[in-house]
Amino acid sequence: MAVGKGATEPAKGSPKLGQMLFDNIVWLLLVLFAVVGYLLNPFFFSVANFQNILVQATTLGFLAVGVAFTLLIGEIDLSIVGVLGFSGALAALALNAGAPAVIAILVAILTGVVIGLINGLCVAVLGMNSLITTLAVGLTLTGAVLALTRGTTITITDPGYTFIGSGQIGGWPIMPLAIILLFVVISVVLRRTRWGRSIFATGGNRRAAFAAGIPTTKVRVSAFMVSGLLAGTAGWLATAYLSGVNSTIGSEMMMYAIAAPVIGGVSLKGGIGRVSGILGGILLITVVQVAMQLSSISAYYISMIGGAMILIAVLLDVVRVRASSRA
Repeated sequence: MAVGKGATEPAKGSPKLGQMLFDNIVWLLLVLFAVVGYLLNPFFFSVANFQNILVQATTLGFLAVGVAFTLLIGEIDLSIVGVLGFSGALAALALNAGAPAVIAILVAILTGVVIGLINGLCVAVLGMNSLITTLAVGLTLTGAVLALTRGTTITITDPGYTFIGSGQIGGWPIMPLAIILLFVVISVVLRRTRWGRSIFATGGNRRAAFAAGIPTTKVRVSAFMVSGLLAGTAGWLATAYLSGVNSTIGSEMMMYAIAAPVIGGVSLKGGIGRVSGILGGILLITVVQVAMQLSSISAYYISMIGGAMILIAVLLDVVRVRASSRA
């Protein structure tokens, strides 16, 4: 039986529509959870809460983007929370020792870069497993923060250091400007630069990338350095916002920093990911967190929900990879 052209076109277009919806599922989920948040507490759609979401998304965003860079090369960085705490603690100690705010900020950021370099050399040059290596580094740094703070809170009062966390322009916090600037930069870097394309190529097929003349070892090391740089910056942002640092700072962010880019479409196998998806994942995770806070969900369940989100993120990645392989 002959089938007319008009009848066959929907059949060809529907898989593309389905793939498009699946690729942007993070934004659909964001809208869904935003509505749920409003139904749980109408305050969710207030200007004050919108500002709160942006502020909370900033520190998490820096950590998640750092993780995304290592995922794109087919690795992972689990030291990010340790770097955040350690870099923030060193910056606080530098301030208490009389260092200017600018020096303390540089201490936080450069500490992250150095630790990222160490991670990168261990993984890319020495061939160590990234999951185990960065987990060990993260645990070491967490212990170091406990030793530096001696279990107490180191208070930070220098306004030159804390301005990013407490400053406002026209009643709006300036802290979210940092995450906006970050996404502008990584959009250009990943889409328009040779290094950005090398990140995707290395993660997609390292041998083929090396055969094409890409210095894959340097690319992998640099990805870990970027992750360290962003985690160090997150250390500054977190300590500036809290006006202090203690041994548990950022400890609850690890699972969310991993889940955000994966839910946003960054593949655990490497070489696949979109900047818009990473942003969507960060906003989705933050919206879920804030919705839980406003609905007074018991703290006993928050970790469970976080773990469930990681499981969902991994499941989405598996489905996404299988769907793309069949296309």
